[in-house]
Amino acid sequence: MQPDESAKPLVRASGVWKRFGKLDVLRGIDLDVEDGATVAIIGPSGSGKSTLVRCLNHLEPIQEGSIEVDGFMLTPRGVEQDGRLLSQREVARFRTLLGMVFQQFNLFPHLTVLGNILEAPTGVLGRERAQVTAEAMELLAKVNLSDKAHVYPARLSGGQQQRVAIVRSLIMHPKIMLFDEPTSALDPELIGEVLKVIGELAIKGRTSIIVTHELAFARDIASKIVFMDAGQIVEEGPPDRLLASPKLDRTRAFIARIL
Repeated sequence: MQPDESAKPLVRASGVWKRFGKLDVLRGIDLDVEDGATVAIIGPSGSGKSTLVRCLNHLEPIQEGSIEVDGFMLTPRGVEQDGRLLSQREVARFRTLLGMVFQQFNLFPHLTVLGNILEAPTGVLGRERAQVTAEAMELLAKVNLSDKAHVYPARLSGGQQQRVAIVRSLIMHPKIMLFDEPTSALDPELIGEVLKVIGELAIKGRTSIIVTHELAFARDIASKIVFMDAGQIVEEGPPDRLLASPKLDRTRAFIARIL
C-alpha cells in the first residue's frame, strides 16, 4: 500500500532527543511516517534504532522534542491528548494503537500459546473470550501454528515463538506495527519463516516501522528506508534509490559492508 503524499503523517517525530545519563542516544530525530507506509530503519549497532522504536510507544520517555502518533502527543512530560497529560491507564490504552514485536519474544512462560494471545485483548480491552479465541485460532492457522495452541513457549523453536509474538500483537488490531529487529535472536534457518509472516500478514494494510539488518527484506517490503548512525538520521529515501545509489559516503560504506 503506497502512502498518500497529501495526507498528514500518522507518526511525526520532531527534534527528538533521548539520553541515558550523559549519553545522547537520539540526537534531534525528525521523521515522518505516512498512513499505510512501511518504513525500514537500518544502521549499525548502537545507532539508536531500537531506542527510537521504543520511544514511539512511550516505552522510553524522551528528553526533548515531540512525537505525534495519530492525534496523541508524546513529550518530555509524558503522553498528552488535546494538551492534557494522560494517566497510566490511559497510556496503556494509547499503546494498544501500536503492536510491538521485540528482539526477544517476551512470551509468558506460564501461559500456553493461546493463553499468551488472549491475555491482552480480554484483560486490557475486555473483549469476549470466545470471540477472541476464534480469531486467535484463525491467526495461528495463518502462521502454521494451529497445532501449538495449547503448548507452552519452552517447547517451541525461536521461529515459532516469534510467530506467536506477532499473532499476539495482531490480535489487538493495532493501527501501527513496530518491529525491533524481529529476527536478530533467531538461528539463520528460522529467519525466513518469520520474515514471510511479517511480509504476508503482519504489515499488510498497516502502517509499519521495522528495525532490521535484513536489507534484501527491507528493499522488498519498505516504501522508505531510513539509515541511522550515532543517534541521527543520516539519510532516507525509497529502497531502490537508497540501497542502490546512496548519496552519502557513510550510508554507502554501511550498505557495502552488509551486502
